[in-house]
Amino acid sequence: MQPYDKIQLDPVYDPAQVENKWYAYWKDHDYFKPAADRNKETFSIVMPPPNVTGSLHLGHALDNTLQDILVRWKRMQGYRCLWLPGTDHAGIATQARIVEALAAESLSKEDLGREEFLKRVWQWKDIYGDRISNQLSLIGSSCDWSLTRFTMDEKYSEAVREVFVNFYNKNLIYQGNYIINWCPQCDTAISDIEVEHEEHDGHLWYIKYPLDNSGEYLTVATTRPETILGDTGVAVNPGDERFKSLVGKTVRLPLTERLIPIFADEYVDIDFGTGAVKVTPAHDPNDFEMGLRHNLPQITVMNTNGYMNENAGKYEGLERSQCRRQVLSDLEKQNLLVKTENHHHTIGHCQRCNAIIEPLISKQWFVKMKPLAQPALEAVVNGSITFIPERFTKIYTGWMENIRDWCISRQLWWGHRIPVWYCQSCGQIICSKDDPAACPSCASHNLVQDEDVLDTWFSSALWPFATLGWPEKTQNLQDFYPTSVLVTGRDIIFFWVARMIFSGLEHTGQIPFYNVNIHGLILDQQGRKMSKSLGNGIDPIDVINQFGADTLRFSMITGVTPGNDIRFNWEKVENTRNFANKLWNAARFVLMNLDGYKYTDIKSSELQLADRWLLTRIQQRKAEINQHLENYELGEAARILYDFIWDDFCDWYIELVKPRLSKTFAPHERLIAQNVLYTTLTEILRLLHPFMPFITEEIYHNLPGASETIMLDAWPQTDPALIQLSALEEMTQVMTLIKVIRNIRGEFTINPGTKIDILLVSSNEYFINLVADNQLYIKTMAGVENIKTENHLASPPTQAAAAQFTDSVLYIPLEGIINTEQEINRLNKELGKIAKELEQSAGKLNNDKFLSKAPLDVVDKERAKLQEAEIKKEGILKRLQVLRN
Repeated sequence: MQPYDKIQLDPVYDPAQVENKWYAYWKDHDYFKPAADRNKETFSIVMPPPNVTGSLHLGHALDNTLQDILVRWKRMQGYRCLWLPGTDHAGIATQARIVEALAAESLSKEDLGREEFLKRVWQWKDIYGDRISNQLSLIGSSCDWSLTRFTMDEKYSEAVREVFVNFYNKNLIYQGNYIINWCPQCDTAISDIEVEHEEHDGHLWYIKYPLDNSGEYLTVATTRPETILGDTGVAVNPGDERFKSLVGKTVRLPLTERLIPIFADEYVDIDFGTGAVKVTPAHDPNDFEMGLRHNLPQITVMNTNGYMNENAGKYEGLERSQCRRQVLSDLEKQNLLVKTENHHHTIGHCQRCNAIIEPLISKQWFVKMKPLAQPALEAVVNGSITFIPERFTKIYTGWMENIRDWCISRQLWWGHRIPVWYCQSCGQIICSKDDPAACPSCASHNLVQDEDVLDTWFSSALWPFATLGWPEKTQNLQDFYPTSVLVTGRDIIFFWVARMIFSGLEHTGQIPFYNVNIHGLILDQQGRKMSKSLGNGIDPIDVINQFGADTLRFSMITGVTPGNDIRFNWEKVENTRNFANKLWNAARFVLMNLDGYKYTDIKSSELQLADRWLLTRIQQRKAEINQHLENYELGEAARILYDFIWDDFCDWYIELVKPRLSKTFAPHERLIAQNVLYTTLTEILRLLHPFMPFITEEIYHNLPGASETIMLDAWPQTDPALIQLSALEEMTQVMTLIKVIRNIRGEFTINPGTKIDILLVSSNEYFINLVADNQLYIKTMAGVENIKTENHLASPPTQAAAAQFTDSVLYIPLEGIINTEQEINRLNKELGKIAKELEQSAGKLNNDKFLSKAPLDVVDKERAKLQEAEIKKEGILKRLQVLRN
């Protein structure tokens, strides 16, 4: 290393100038691509593909920050890293976006027709599809953009067809009439896990069903009177003595002349309503199952758009909520409505648009899940795949053990069209990877493809292997599959994680990833989910523009624990900005004091206590940080690094070392200090780089001996030879003494610029020698002029503040240092204020009304306030006693 020619960093750190520059530099030099050396151990992640319709939100920012930290860390450890990015076509969301755009032109998708509509979607995708990828670049995502995939690109679509046909040929895909979740607004079927169940305050209506050939009635309770014309039975529990005599009889369906049977089924809850329930097999999943068990007809009374159909009789054409009101009115007119009760229950809503879901019987495509779920369950139970944190294993296994067949067809135009054709001449059904030219049975060319598309999650389930080239045996598939870890939110374990696991096992014979690192959701400061309706959403691009990407990244992950939700906090963002500025200023200080510096090996015996302490501390921190990263505890690793940089390096070591950098010290002593500063700052930058890549690269390039990029430097390793536990113990004692002196200065409001003398009384010779050897630190850090030591004192000095710690007593003479009279007056005034506070708090806490009516947390705060005031009072009285002696 050549002698260092001092380079100045700008006085103020400006993220906008730094971040774009370095991201372009990294991309231009292909640093994000896997290393060419195929003998290196690999580390791979596939990015959870954001919707092509989307723009960056805080969830994306967190998810990709966590992935980027892992990739940058592993890259520095020497792994051959691949982080593969891409986007999802997002069938329902994207189609809805284009339909909205067409509506603004007074057009519908039907006006355009399927082919022209899909042209519009692709045009829209070409214009806006790269937006979120560009935004991910802003947060520093070091993924290999040259391998970006899209779930509708040609090669990926081939993989989707391959999977569908494989399933079909194994009889794992079937078509059948089944009750499914239908969204009237999105106009498509959706799977069970796309339904969000929300609490509602509704009603329970009690309706009389006339018994046939009798003047009596059977009263039934229901939450859905609008489906009454679809009833094909009334069910009671076989153990309910009240209705045993009625089982096998019939009732006349209200508002009609149709007779329906009364039957017994274990499903019925004796305690719900009257214990008798209406059964509508075409509009309730549980009724559907009862209907199958008892051979009940299925009468659909509602269209897919939520309006009543011809089976609803005179209610045909009414929207379902209008129909409810009209049915209740008619029941009341016929004296069949007994009563109405308030009823709190859950109602299914579409995850996409929040419309109330309508259970409907429909012909759909399904995947048989039991044969696929078992291997996927075993892969987690036997430890082949590990969930982090472990508690999510139980959630995953519980769902897989109770899994239902998966409805995979969607009534959309945008998406992977189901590769099934129907011969219009002979009725043959053809499932093929390639578009058939003719029917294999009758050679007819009159073939019509199935109108439906596949559920978006069907194609997303192939992401870990289809992105790497499957079904072809590509080099990337061979090198990087199974992937190392999946980083994702807890909200899509069922949607995506489970489906990737069974898809990977079924189609590649291997698990898709070894670890699943689950993170929580980002909430607002009040702990609420961020949403447009609440108006509490925060645009991460706004945060980046104001504070920089490094600040956003570090503020999101510090203190975060795997799987737990995170509250976004502006104060935390500002604190992180201050941390970045602190690091920047510390780096400027180091650089300004490296003039003429050339790295030299220093013997351990030449190091001062502060040097040995700092080098020990950083070795310990390196080991802790590495262990936390190995355990995916990225937030804890960041916190440890933050504390070391802010406290140990900036607040202590830099201040301790300042005198040794002056020209008054011997050149070799200055060199030792420079050496420790340089090596520690370099290690800090390498440790911090995965978390805050931009600022670390900028500072790094101003250091002597910098390589082409910090991101390819070796990850810092712990050096056991530099760990000296005795240095930690000794420095801790010196620092404790300094803190005690500072506290006394603060208590007696001693001017920061005023030098003081201290008297240390101790029979501990080791401690006295320790203070003598390190008096420069004490004088520098505590504003001390003279240090006097004694083995013992006959009597304590007058007008001196005192503090005892371990086996020593510290005295600070105050005479001539402060204005005694003024300080006594100030403390008396402070004592008066505290007396009032004590009186007020005691009054509240002795008031029975306050204790009984105030919230518990308010009472606890008042008790804490009282305790704090008493401690303050005690401290002031002690100080007054010192001043009056």
